[in-house]
Amino acid sequence: MKAALYKFQSGQWQRHPQSQPLSEDAARLVLCFASRSALETYPIYSLLHTRFPHAEIVISSTAGEIYHTEVLDDGLSLVALDFDATEVVTQSVHISNYSNSYEAGTALIQAFAMEKLSHVLVFSDGSHVNGSELVRGMNATTSQSVLVTGGLAGDGNRFESTFVGLNGHPEQGLIVGVGFYGDKLQVGHGSQGGWETFGLERMVTRSDRNVLFEMDGKNALELYKRYLGMEAESLPGAALLFPLAVKLPGITAPIVRTILSIDSDKGSMTFAGDIPEGASVRFMRANFDKLTIAASGAATQSFRQGSQQPVFALLISCIGRKMILKSRTEEEVEAVDEIFGHRTLLSGFYSYGELSPLLDGTSCQLHNQTMTITTFHEVE
Repeated sequence: MKAALYKFQSGQWQRHPQSQPLSEDAARLVLCFASRSALETYPIYSLLHTRFPHAEIVISSTAGEIYHTEVLDDGLSLVALDFDATEVVTQSVHISNYSNSYEAGTALIQAFAMEKLSHVLVFSDGSHVNGSELVRGMNATTSQSVLVTGGLAGDGNRFESTFVGLNGHPEQGLIVGVGFYGDKLQVGHGSQGGWETFGLERMVTRSDRNVLFEMDGKNALELYKRYLGMEAESLPGAALLFPLAVKLPGITAPIVRTILSIDSDKGSMTFAGDIPEGASVRFMRANFDKLTIAASGAATQSFRQGSQQPVFALLISCIGRKMILKSRTEEEVEAVDEIFGHRTLLSGFYSYGELSPLLDGTSCQLHNQTMTITTFHEVE
């Protein structure tokens, strides 16, 4: 397996010096992460197809691009990959062709032949797709032997339109899967948040998919404002700084849910993933140092599952973390690089949701506010 890393800014290509000697004609898979402004300014797919003529090309819009240990804004980061003994197959579905995201997720996985399929890397529209339903649909179709990771496309801090492309110009509503076949590819995964919980644990007593109305029989928004105190005056912008820890029925470890919007008239909060009735929730707040430590933890978790040094690590972190860390955002990427001993190429993006199992051998989950890492190495 070989990997080469590139960035494209101000109309200029730059290849990272740590890239392996990979011929661009030989690249079989290109993962490209670009800001919406870059996608609107340049004919990105045409540029990539000319440069990597034989590759499957996947493009995702972002809320920030990761180019090794740099975090770019309004740029483009891509990794080109070649494999010695692994077959790569891509599939896509469009949300408009299905009545809901669950059906789209099911259809995406069913498009793959299951024999010798070991991993599916998913890049989904982040505006029109319900990530929780997408994951439920995929999990209903995959076996436990097939690892599913990935993320939801971003649109900076605008939350307007996200774009995903497969061997064509990016568009809204597309969900792309990259299937890896064979037993030579080692894929590790890790996902951690680093947020602090505070306040009492409460039960969700009224919700509708990703809209929360009541906790412990009380108005959810009023409880949320009470816990935020003075910070409540900064809503809805402050909502990204105070997500919820959610314990889903049947799952012991909590997952993090980002608040996308609030409705003062209805007293409700809309999240970036479902919050079912019966779930237990606690409020959370940011801790700068713990966010960085969690990024290290995710890298350690993904590295431990593989016996050899990863050639490439895909980093998908959340827009909420970037908004909190601000000028310190690169610290979490540098922390990951430290765990990998500065010998693994890093690329990825800031997203509207991360896809990964919580633990090895479990089903995929939608996460918010995490650093989620997928590592790749091909054994001989």
